[in-house]
Parts: sequence; C-alpha cells; structure tokens
Amino acid sequence: MVNAIPNPGGHLPLYLLIAGVVAVMLLARRVPFIGRLLSFAMTAGSIVLVLVILSERAQFDPMFARMAQRFQLGQQQAVGRETHVRMSPDGHFWVRVKIGDMEKRMLVDSGATVTALSADTAAAAGIEPGDAVMPVMMQTANGTVEAKTATVAEMRIGNVVARDVPVVVSPAFGDMNVVGMNFLSRLKSWRVEDGVLILQPHHPQGVS
Repeated sequence: MVNAIPNPGGHLPLYLLIAGVVAVMLLARRVPFIGRLLSFAMTAGSIVLVLVILSERAQFDPMFARMAQRFQLGQQQAVGRETHVRMSPDGHFWVRVKIGDMEKRMLVDSGATVTALSADTAAAAGIEPGDAVMPVMMQTANGTVEAKTATVAEMRIGNVVARDVPVVVSPAFGDMNVVGMNFLSRLKSWRVEDGVLILQPHHPQGVS
C-alpha cells in the first residue's frame, strides 16, 4: 500500500500569487496613486474581458451580434488606396454607407444582382422610386416580392464613391439594406483575405 505524502511545495506558486494580491491591496490602501493605478487596471481588464466574451458569443447569438455591431467590432477603415472591412461576428460583411447626408449600415452581398434599399431608408434619404411600366420582381429568402426602381446620386463606402447607382426599393425588404454586385462591379477590384473584405476603387476619394 502506498500512502500519499502531502507536498506543500506543489501549491507554492498559488500561495505566492495570493500573497502578492493581498500585498498590492494593502499597499493600494496606503498609497493613493497605487490605488488609482490598480483601479484603472481592473477597469481596463474588465472592458477587455467583456469585449472578448461579446465577440465570441456574437457568432452564435443574434442579440450579442447586434451588441457587437454597436461596439463596431466589424471595423471599417480606409487603408491607403483601399477600404478594409473586417468580417462581423455573424460571419457577414457590414459596411457603413453614406447616401447623401445619411449614413446607413448595409450588408455586402455578392449574390445580389442589384443594390437594395428598404422603403424607410429610401424615404429618409429623399429617394423617390419611380413607377415602372413593368414592376421588378425580386427573389428573396421570403419568396418573390415586388419592388420599384430608383437611382442614388452618390453612395460612399470609406474612400469608395459610386454615382448614379440603380437600386430597388420595397417595403418587403423590412429594415434590410444590401450592397449588390452592381456596386461592387464598379470597383477596380474587391476580394476577401483572412476575414477582411478589401475594396479597391479606381479613383479613391477622401474619407468624409
């Protein structure tokens, strides 16, 4: 029969860590500067932890995905002559699009032939769809819907600017707005590398 012999040295690092934390807390009570520094470090650590948890959970929970968007975890920025858009936690690329003086969050969908705006977005941007002789029928995830056509004078994504962009407008789109291939095809190039959508215009514009 073999008897286990306690080994106090095995827990020595843990004891040292606890002793160190206690010593820092006692020192923080005596030295105000140390206390403020410790408080700042704990606050910063908590924020980082929350953002990490938020980013991970957003891949599986739509509510966390919306929260991640509010923190701009799917960041968009102009890099040299390109605009880079990091993939959002929900696995899609969302861009901030300026339509006139209004900015709107839109989904980039290379499978969509044409750029699509919700009725509310079009109204807010002052875009009035025309009455075509033949209505446009769009195939969506919810089936076939009827849409009207319009033209956006200027659409801007970072340093990418496109003018006189044909769009379709329908209340059936709900609150969804989509950047389609008729916008992407105007670029010099676009590609995805390591989870980043890279948009390269022919003539980069200043970011406003």
